[in-house]
Amino acid sequence: MKDAEAADIEFVRDYPVAVTRLWRAVTEPVQLIQWFGPEGVYLDSCEMDFRSTGPWTCTMFGKESGSRFKVSGQITHVSPPEEGTGTVGFTWAWHDDEDRRGPESHVSFTVEETGTGARLTLAHRDLAGAETAQGHTRGWLSTLRKLDVLLDPAAQLPR
Repeated sequence: MKDAEAADIEFVRDYPVAVTRLWRAVTEPVQLIQWFGPEGVYLDSCEMDFRSTGPWTCTMFGKESGSRFKVSGQITHVSPPEEGTGTVGFTWAWHDDEDRRGPESHVSFTVEETGTGARLTLAHRDLAGAETAQGHTRGWLSTLRKLDVLLDPAAQLPR
């Protein structure tokens, strides 16, 4: 049973690219490191290959603050877009300063063909309450702006 305090968030983005291009962007390590993580952070020590099930981990560093943020989980399912729709799902938990994993939540990236390109639906489920959902909303919106620029260079990042 789901915790009464748990919260879910979802984001939908359309891109002027083929569904296979979007799939590579959300599953291949060389693509993920270009956009994964909010603006103002860089990735280090990342082991993220969302093309197959298994563990994943990523450490992010704040460019200005120098703060370290580690997140990890298990890739639970991968279904490539063989018939126009594909999904990758994984668990998500932040680590504390002693490297202990916090509450676990669930993320999925679903890609699908559209008449003008491809659509990404990013769902983050089972977050520990409204405040956590608000923080993740800010983080995912910032992260998706980086993906927007990667897939559609006309979408410039603000300076």
